[in-house]
Amino acid sequence: MGRNNFSILTILSITLLPILSLSFSTDSPTDRRLLVLLDDLSLKSSHSIFFNSLKSRGFDLDFKLADDPKLALQRYGQYLYDGLILFSPSIERFGGALDLAAVLDFVDSGHDLIIAADSSSSDLIKSLATECGVDFDEDPSALVIDHKSYAIAETEGEGDHTLIAADDFIESDVLLGKKKIEAPVLFKGIAHSLNAANTLVLKVLSASPLAYSANPSSKLSSPPSLTGSSISLVSVVQARNNARIMITGSLDMFSNRFFRSSVQKAGSPRKYDKSGNEQFVTELSKWVFHVRGHLKAVNLRHNKAGETDEPAMYRIKDDLDFSVEIYEWSGKSWEPYVANDVQVQLYMMSPYVLKTLSNDKKGLYHTSFKVPDVYGVFQFKVEYHRLGYTSLSLSKQIPVRPFRHNEYERFITAAFPYYGASFTMVVGAFLQQTARPESTGIEMSLFLREENC
Repeated sequence: MGRNNFSILTILSITLLPILSLSFSTDSPTDRRLLVLLDDLSLKSSHSIFFNSLKSRGFDLDFKLADDPKLALQRYGQYLYDGLILFSPSIERFGGALDLAAVLDFVDSGHDLIIAADSSSSDLIKSLATECGVDFDEDPSALVIDHKSYAIAETEGEGDHTLIAADDFIESDVLLGKKKIEAPVLFKGIAHSLNAANTLVLKVLSASPLAYSANPSSKLSSPPSLTGSSISLVSVVQARNNARIMITGSLDMFSNRFFRSSVQKAGSPRKYDKSGNEQFVTELSKWVFHVRGHLKAVNLRHNKAGETDEPAMYRIKDDLDFSVEIYEWSGKSWEPYVANDVQVQLYMMSPYVLKTLSNDKKGLYHTSFKVPDVYGVFQFKVEYHRLGYTSLSLSKQIPVRPFRHNEYERFITAAFPYYGASFTMVVGAFLQQTARPESTGIEMSLFLREENC
């Protein structure tokens, strides 16, 4: 009996596992489970404010050591997690079934990732960051140094100026929220640069123009490889499949100590009671895990003007109406997305029609236009790409036919001159034919008179 019960439970667990593991859905994008990999379990307490903020937003966090021999991101072909947080910069090799390729496959499948590095970062973490489009400084002893934008209180007496008070944020309400981050963000860690060949990477927090990357305990023997605003302190990536990645060279940036610390930037008379770290990290994590900037498009419709049913085919020069609904996830529900730059294309090899859609402020985007005088197989295409928002790519195929033989106009207005010329010729020929016999008869009678005389 016990063996039978065990078999039934095993079968049920295997059957239900794919259903339970699919926690991410378009209906509730934030109902998600996150795997947090740590170098040391003490990070759970030293970074507890950040972790608690995620829990308060409904995330289920699973903490594990990065070298746990039972690590796995998927089971029976289904992913167990929807996001991955790597707070294990020094790990040389992941445990269990996890490796570099597995993490990249995880992202390629549309899942999200946070990578936090520091001065102890291993080649594995740096290689993972390189695959995501950023390159950390190759010097393992190098830190970001700034003799102008450093935090005064924390670096007083040290002289290395490696604790940066950074405030060069990207201007984007989608990424960082509508509330301005007033206090500088404390950063102590390593620099990275963006791969110029990767157009999907964005700098969210940049170093000042006077910053550079070098070993703070030794004199410079050669110019540093990373200098100025080319140094990125925090970067993000939104892949073409809408997976989101956050990369930073400072694990301390997430710590309770930096969250609670007061900060005063060198050269500034203003001292803040609390750094901007908590606000910055919290707002950016909302974007990374799709609490903000997540769009969905539904109900793509088209029909002939004055009708409601969607036709199987259009005729050239038909008037049609097009509409689509677009909504944005607010963190709790779907709200209408309002923008003035959404466009639709009628596409066949190239766009024949490109129209900007009007919206009713309730999520409905619509327009009307005339089918071009070209027949073939067309597509209605909506391709929407905007900074910070998930990309939308919708298409629907529709054939367009020419006029049938009995659908052409009987008389074409532009041809009226030709019609007139033709009728004039016909009338002239008729008059000529009717006039010629009379003249011939007169001439014959005169000829006979002359003969008789």
